[in-house]
Amino acid sequence: MEAIRKQASKLREQVARQQQAVLKQFGGGGYGGSDNMVTDEVELQQHQKLEKLYISTRAGKHYQRDIVRGVEGYIVTGSKQVEIGAKLSEDSRKYGSENNCTSGNTLSRAALSYSHAHAQMEKERGNLLKALTTQVAEPLRAMVMGAPLEDARHLAQRYDRMRQEAEAQAIEVSKRQARVRETPGNAESAMKLEAAETKLQDLKSNMTILGKEAAAALTAVEAQQQRLTLQRLIAMVEAERAYHQRVLQILDQLEGEMISERQRIEAPPTPSVDNSMAPPPSYEEVNGVYASQTHNGMTDSMGYFLGEVLFPYHAESEVELNLSIGDFIVVRKVTNNGWAEGECKGKAGWFPFDYIERRDRVLASKVAEVF
Repeated sequence: MEAIRKQASKLREQVARQQQAVLKQFGGGGYGGSDNMVTDEVELQQHQKLEKLYISTRAGKHYQRDIVRGVEGYIVTGSKQVEIGAKLSEDSRKYGSENNCTSGNTLSRAALSYSHAHAQMEKERGNLLKALTTQVAEPLRAMVMGAPLEDARHLAQRYDRMRQEAEAQAIEVSKRQARVRETPGNAESAMKLEAAETKLQDLKSNMTILGKEAAAALTAVEAQQQRLTLQRLIAMVEAERAYHQRVLQILDQLEGEMISERQRIEAPPTPSVDNSMAPPPSYEEVNGVYASQTHNGMTDSMGYFLGEVLFPYHAESEVELNLSIGDFIVVRKVTNNGWAEGECKGKAGWFPFDYIERRDRVLASKVAEVF
């Protein structure tokens, strides 16, 4: 009979060791353990909450680290782009300044405009890289490496180790209880059981306190992670948006300057006003000029129409109109001596008819500019 008892005791110890091995396998490394050994409902909920918080803060830390790495990579490539852009800007400036072309300086002026614009754009890119460093990478890196996160995670890991210890102690209590049942009246077994139960209660009490501390610390860290990461993402978007808006303005201005240079090359010679052409009549000399169909032998050749200014014209008297390339004008009278009368930007007057070209279709926004 005694041999059977010893064999049964060995079997129980073997089972206990196997259970502890399983606990170590699934509970070791990082955070998390068995939910089956120690516990009441409150402790189980606390354990599950801590597990979720640990996973959440770990994911938040990894995302912050990914942002930092991405920004650092962007800064490295951006710095190289600044270097390349600065070199191209300097090459363009050098070509524009030397002006070796014998047939004109149009390309030289365009090269200088390009150089100036690229210098501005590279300056804006440099400002963007500085903003990404100071407003995004540095704050996130500080939090990833900061003490609050590590302290909270250490508390959670201490809680997990204590929980595993309590689970092992619960197994020990079960073994002691079995021995007491096998040998009733054995004082030594009863004392060992009482000591094991006392130790288990102490572990549970300490585990509860530590679990609350770890949960509070991880909750605070999670909230800070969420808030700070969102703020840094917004700062990154705002910095990039401001950079692209500024670059777009620079490119719009550069395009306008270059198109103007191209038009200067491609445009036909500006028509000259014939010195023998009679000057336009003054409004004081002609009464009802708009209603009259003839004036000093000059007749209207067509009705009202819209024309686009092809060449600039500077008025030489108060009855003439100043014209700028691209303006639209309502033509109301065309005479047979080369003058036309019309209205542009709320002003009426005479101008050389050859300086405009008739347009049958015009955008509504352009028509509004006439008046």
